[in-house]
Amino acid sequence: MGIDKESDIAANLQIGPTSLGMVRIYVEGEGLSVPMDFEPEEAEEIADEIKAAAGRARAMAMKGGKRK
Repeated sequence: MGIDKESDIAANLQIGPTSLGMVRIYVEGEGLSVPMDFEPEEAEEIADEIKAAAGRARAMAMKGGKRK
């Protein structure tokens, strides 16, 4: 499955600090449990990438007349 393919998979996403000063992104779904820990600087880079992707997605939606 590629990043641009739709999926029927449902999962929960939790994000928060750990007691060791890391940022944990935790993905949980049916038969799936993925804890990922990042240094705060790495987490900020990930946040920047998510914001940039959201901006690109918004622009694509507006181009195609699919704005929600």
